[in-house]
Parts: sequence; structure tokens; C-alpha cells
Amino acid sequence: MKKTLLLGLVATVLCAFLPEFEELQIGETAPMTDRMMKDISGSELSLSDAAGENGLLVIFSCNTCPFVIGWEDRYPELAARTAAHAMGMVLVNSNTKKRGNEDSMEAMAAHAAEKGYDCAYVIDQQNELADAFGARTTPHVFLFDSEMKLIYKGSIDDQYENKDRVATRFYLNDAIEAAAMNEKPDPAETRQIGCSIKRG
Repeated sequence: MKKTLLLGLVATVLCAFLPEFEELQIGETAPMTDRMMKDISGSELSLSDAAGENGLLVIFSCNTCPFVIGWEDRYPELAARTAAHAMGMVLVNSNTKKRGNEDSMEAMAAHAAEKGYDCAYVIDQQNELADAFGARTTPHVFLFDSEMKLIYKGSIDDQYENKDRVATRFYLNDAIEAAAMNEKPDPAETRQIGCSIKRG
């Protein structure tokens, strides 16, 4: 309990000192959709390549953030859920400062294999995509519809809002289901919680 409370306090403090970027707003179009990024498979792809017929889920992530580690067991389920609704999913690692060690391509591939990731996991060179999105933390979620318009952003669920660290509201799952029915997610925006992206 003390450890999880400490994590929450640290995240709150870190968020207060995150660099200011113009964050993508609900209804805006995804930027840099044709920028090619290297995937752990060795190939390159863009957000346009990763998108499905009905949209795309983008999660800024990494290998070592305690909040990612606490949430990443949802990644395979999210990949399956988005695929079932003809949506794509991509994890984006923008930790430029850690590229030489914990967040190298080799470390990313090993981590993805260990944790059973079932989606693209790409390197964002010089954190350019994170800057364009205004992404601040790992994880930071952005869900786009078939026109690549932003319909949800924030957290995966409310796990880190609860003292016992058990999720009771599944924001992202609900947003994906709403999008599949051509409805607007409610809420469309929640507070992202996590470690700051380690920009260059």
C-alpha cells in the first residue's frame, strides 16, 4: 500500500514539472501520420499503416516506468479488442534520453516478447511524435476514429485513482466500444497518470 501511494505522489509531483506542449485536442486530426518509424519487428511503419478501417489506438509507452508495468498486462487485451473492431494499435516509445540502454530497440523487442505484446511497438526518434501529440507521460493514450480524429485521450482505466489499485472504470475499453457503435466516448478525456517522457 505504501509503495502504491508513493507512486501516486511521485506521479503527481512529476506531472507538475512536465514540459509544456500543445496537447492534441478532442476532434483534432492525428499529426505526422505518414512519418515512418522503426518497429521491433525490424520493419518500418507509419500511423497510417498501423490504423485499421475504424481507427487507431496510440499509446505512448516504454519498458521501465512503474505505471506502464502496472498497466501493460492490458496491452494484449487492448490489441485484441481493437482488432475485433477493425481498429489498429501501436505503442510508441519516445524516451530519447534512454535510447542507449533501457529503451533501446533491443530492449524494447525483448520486453515486448517477455510481456506478450501483440501489436506494433515503435521508436519515436527525437520524441518528435510525442511533441506533435503533446504527449506527456508513459502511458498516455490517444484513440482516433476512422477519419483519424481524436475521440478519447488520457488513461487506460482508473486503477491509479483508487487506493487499492483495482480498476473500477475502464475508460479506454468503453471508448473503443463507443467508437465501434459510432458513438462519442463519455468521458472523452481523463487525466493521464505516469512517468514523464524522457525527451532528448
